[in-house]
Amino acid sequence: MGRLTGRDPSLLRRINSTVVLRTLRGSATSSPLTLTELVHATELSRPTVEGVVEGLIESGLVAEAEDEPAHIRGSARRGRPARRFRFRAEAGHLLGVEIGPHRVAAVLSDLTGRITGSVAREVQETATAEERLDRARGTVAELLRRTDVARDALRAVGVGTPGIVEADGTVRLGTALPGWTGLPLGERLRRSFRCPVLVENDANAGVLAEHWKGAARGVDDVVMVLAGLSPGAGSLIGGRLHRGFGGAAGEIGALHLLGREATPERLLSTTDEPLHPLDEAAVARVFAQAKGGDERARRAMDRFVARLVHDVAALVLALDPELLVVGGWASGLDGVLDPLRGELERYCLRPPRVALSLLGDTAVATGALRLALDHVEGELFTVETAAAV
Repeated sequence: MGRLTGRDPSLLRRINSTVVLRTLRGSATSSPLTLTELVHATELSRPTVEGVVEGLIESGLVAEAEDEPAHIRGSARRGRPARRFRFRAEAGHLLGVEIGPHRVAAVLSDLTGRITGSVAREVQETATAEERLDRARGTVAELLRRTDVARDALRAVGVGTPGIVEADGTVRLGTALPGWTGLPLGERLRRSFRCPVLVENDANAGVLAEHWKGAARGVDDVVMVLAGLSPGAGSLIGGRLHRGFGGAAGEIGALHLLGREATPERLLSTTDEPLHPLDEAAVARVFAQAKGGDERARRAMDRFVARLVHDVAALVLALDPELLVVGGWASGLDGVLDPLRGELERYCLRPPRVALSLLGDTAVATGALRLALDHVEGELFTVETAAAV
């Protein structure tokens, strides 16, 4: 620290600014803090905290809170109340977007991640890439209009979509959506925003969401499976998203290519004709029929679960997660859990706990929002990028 204080005062100012801002943001859901409370919480000197707070006020990230009414302060307290300061969660907004086979959804939040609005719209599974992008732009525009948020108030946008996604947001392979393979999705969407746009695989976004707000809270080693005709999985290892070298980790929907003749859409068919590869609504109907006692649907569901277990067991054996979360586009997934648990006990050396997604069809958009929040937190709370005070 001697070298920092003697030779790099700007770095020390950034460190102090980051510490104070993090402390104020941590109190955003409770109550504003006085200078004395900030000094105590940060262990910085009072003059340092005063200077940092004034700089953060000028930057728009911190504001002085309004005085508490006398009946709240207590009649015994006399004189001018101490100044209190709060993190301005409203200083910017974050956006999470899902672009899927059957729907486009968008969620908006403040800088703490508190969701302030959402809109979802259906889209045809056969829609072209341009039609799907237009629906996404329209959904976002509707959400911003409903919440009265200006587009230039967005600090970051996260996007979740099926396929193998490269670091720049290009979809290297995306068989679930027409025209998606090779689409420079990140580049196309950045034309609509003046902030960073981060694109991620939908299963990866889903596991981030479940870890943040869903069934995997407090669990750092978790696999989430989006169960459908082309299942995919997202994994957290030690609390960090595992994408793999080329972003293709978890593409268990491709395992049927390893010498298996029966595709998932044929396994789930209750007729002699296979389901359409993108018709997830048909999956929901089969699950509902099986739950209602239809024998052919029950056999189809049993075939599907058996295949899903083999696919998931490969990941479980490789990663040894504490928890397996099952979600996806199809409804009625609760009927899959018990058979899945039983089969995993047969195949796995240490079967994980199995739970149904708590977020349902909002998981991907919520995970995309988490991507945006992680990006902004990195800007605000990483010393290298913190604004100098």
